[in-house]
Amino acid sequence: MKVLVINSGSSSMKYQLIDMEDEKVLAKGNYERIGSDNSFVTHKVNGEKYKTEKAVVNHKEALDVVLKEFTNSEYGVISDLSEITAVGHRVVHGGTMTESMLVTDEVVENLRELIPLDPLHNPAAISVIEACQELMPNTPMVTVYDTSFHQTIPESRYLYPIPYKFYEKYGVRKYGFHGTSHRYVSKRAAELMGRDPEKGLKLVTCHIGQGASLCAVENGKAVDTTMGFTPLAGIAMGTRSGDLDPSVVTFLMEKEKLTPEQMDTMLNKESGLLGITELSGDNRDLWTSIENDDDNAERAKLAMESYTYIIAQYIAKMVVAMNGVDGIIFTGGVGERGCEEREMICDYLKWMGVELDLEANKVKAEEQKLSTADSKVEVWTIPTEEELMIARDTKQIVENLK
Repeated sequence: MKVLVINSGSSSMKYQLIDMEDEKVLAKGNYERIGSDNSFVTHKVNGEKYKTEKAVVNHKEALDVVLKEFTNSEYGVISDLSEITAVGHRVVHGGTMTESMLVTDEVVENLRELIPLDPLHNPAAISVIEACQELMPNTPMVTVYDTSFHQTIPESRYLYPIPYKFYEKYGVRKYGFHGTSHRYVSKRAAELMGRDPEKGLKLVTCHIGQGASLCAVENGKAVDTTMGFTPLAGIAMGTRSGDLDPSVVTFLMEKEKLTPEQMDTMLNKESGLLGITELSGDNRDLWTSIENDDDNAERAKLAMESYTYIIAQYIAKMVVAMNGVDGIIFTGGVGERGCEEREMICDYLKWMGVELDLEANKVKAEEQKLSTADSKVEVWTIPTEEELMIARDTKQIVENLK
């Protein structure tokens, strides 16, 4: 079985074609700047990159180009599109849906109803689903939701302390995101630790990249997470503020005469590391500034100290949710490659028995135990495999149709 996994953004479309016999990635790529005159796709096969600059108006046109890449006479990996058995779609917001599901008209309609909760991602996902239905009409599809893994969080933890009527009227509550990543790394961590995930194992999974969230995973289930009603909540990120005093929002809106849209832009795209440094929201740029001791170095240091302190604080909050912890797992771009960030975060956690092996911590983008033998809490870095998790769900659901 060959499964096509699609992760659609508002102006991009990432994809992987995976052979589920051995879970090998046959080809993968990313179509960027969809809707603009300079859109292009970077397609990868066996480590080789093939870039095609082709302007496309929408996701359907982008998908049409990508499907042709799979059968390209020079570097194609299949001879005919009929070899693609199923398509798995990453959907950021699934509301209260608890599991992945086969795409039906009802499922698509449910996604439309959720657009007010995620006006950026869900329309793109719907667009790609409809494009697949038109271009691959006989191929079954599955939706896998970032929010599903967090639906086991107790009501007392997902409700906000605001008038209950807004939960009833508008669904205002904590949903959580990055669920597919948290699900994958928590399962993989249990395997690496030699533990049964459903028998007393308590993990804090830290998906840290440009977007970032933590999750408390107890007995294989999410019991709390840091992102909330939207992905803006929780820890500080590259350009997102994370949690702050709500009065900051109303104060600045009044003082600066900002509209809700302008305030939303500030908090999502102009805050976090970028906001503090006024230089960059990319950790690599900040470390370069610090290493070069340039004019931005002091602000970069300040930002990194604040950033890692907040992450450590929220790890402690996740530990409270489980009344203990056996392992802390780092994943995502920064979590997998940020040696300095991991060290700074773990320094704050020595009080709970975390002891980092500094030599082991030099690893980047590999599975590695980072803690010492006498550390009371195991620390690991595990590269996330969201696409593989989506492909596995898709395979299971489609096979059950037979």
